[in-house]
Amino acid sequence: MPTPSAKPIALAEAKSLFSGLEHFPALLLAVSGGPDSVALMVLAARWRQSLKAPPKLVAVTVDHGLRKESKREAASVARLARKLGLAHRTLRWTGRKPATGLQQAARYARYRLLGGAARAAGAAHVLTAHTLDDQAETVLIRMSRGSGMTGLTAMSRFAILPGDGQLRLVRPLLDVPKARLVATLGAAKIPFAEDPSNRDLRFARARLRGLMPALAQEGLDARRLALLARRLKRADLAIEAAVDRVEESLGVRPSGSGSSGFDASGFAQLPAEIALRLLGRAVARAGDEGPVELAKLESLKMALDDAQNAGKARFRRSLAGALVTLAAGRIVVEIAPPRRRRTLTTAGGGKAKTPKTR
Repeated sequence: MPTPSAKPIALAEAKSLFSGLEHFPALLLAVSGGPDSVALMVLAARWRQSLKAPPKLVAVTVDHGLRKESKREAASVARLARKLGLAHRTLRWTGRKPATGLQQAARYARYRLLGGAARAAGAAHVLTAHTLDDQAETVLIRMSRGSGMTGLTAMSRFAILPGDGQLRLVRPLLDVPKARLVATLGAAKIPFAEDPSNRDLRFARARLRGLMPALAQEGLDARRLALLARRLKRADLAIEAAVDRVEESLGVRPSGSGSSGFDASGFAQLPAEIALRLLGRAVARAGDEGPVELAKLESLKMALDDAQNAGKARFRRSLAGALVTLAAGRIVVEIAPPRRRRTLTTAGGGKAKTPKTR
């Protein structure tokens, strides 16, 4: 039900939400059938009608096959898309579904299917219906998992489509409360589906969503959490710019293989956060085992600092497929030899402890 105080989104505001997207030849809309994505499709169709030379809009529904209602919901989206004058495709996630990590696997599958559909439609941008409420929940989820500053910046309006290095993900509704989207559909008498998994307390997002009313009473509502993410994003960008300058001053020039090196004494004098990010960049470039976990990166830097403070001439440790070496006053980060890639080795001389597998 719409919140009594929530106002529907008028055409003028819809134009503002989609501003900057009118010059692209085609846009793909991810529409599940829930209120957020249905509102995205309705608002995008209204915006398109107001343009003299509008882009092609293609609505895509991914049927994960996890609920018996999903096929019917996809058909309902297809009917509404036709009424709005939009092309529509239903894609299905086929094959075996994992027993654990189902939501994450479904998310990866959805983005993979959306990426393929976007290319087939000649679209370089995929629009999703993430809202202000989703942003707030993402901040809480990442906070509960111990994310650093970068993680707490949560979602941005523009991003790279997960799993794809070229297609862009656009979230035009990121500053809009969900209640206003529900009110928009209510005013137009447009029905939508409700996914029961959104209330399933087995999932962390649903549990945190249930805490939001109590947090709001203490002043920590969705807008405050989203504001926190924006402010952290501003600080994060400033720190990243500082790391860019430090890389230049230390002469960090990665080779074709991703290996790089820099002066150890200069590294030791850096503020901790900048040094941590400099090291993280080097490990990410040289390694081949995916994203670098912040806690493990912090542990690596602490061990490297201890080695330097103790005056040790040599240090070797591997992380995320990269080998970090301190020798002759330089820190070198390169791809780890195959036999070292699955272990986190110890530093310093003497007999090493039993390697810890990651």
